[in-house]
Amino acid sequence: MSFREKSAWLMGALMLGAGAYYLTMAFAVWGETGSAAPPLALFIPFTLLVVIASVAGQTTLALLTPREANAPADEREKPLLDRAGHWSGLMLAAGTVTSLLYFFDHQNGVLLFHTIMGSLIVSQLADYALQIALIRRAS
Repeated sequence: MSFREKSAWLMGALMLGAGAYYLTMAFAVWGETGSAAPPLALFIPFTLLVVIASVAGQTTLALLTPREANAPADEREKPLLDRAGHWSGLMLAAGTVTSLLYFFDHQNGVLLFHTIMGSLIVSQLADYALQIALIRRAS
């Protein structure tokens, strides 16, 4: 398994866990108050969780395989990573446009923030899943 694939597995699992945390917290506040949570109340802990866990995870992965970690992506991996980024970018664009259309109807800026944040989380998950699938298919 290449370093890029290991990294995608790690970051995919991290983003899945962090996304579940964000969703759980957002629904908990919505259940208590009946309205969407203020963006900063969820965004700051989510961001800290993702940054700290990804730095710790990537550092650990690099320490376990230092030679692979320092190697640049090879000519086989570069187009696969670009393709995964392209498709996940389209997913982010679709989620953002859908969120904006929903906002035009409901005029709720807090909900707009959360739906775009959800689109970002889903597109990142798709990016990592596509990286894994494309790298495995090419092997």
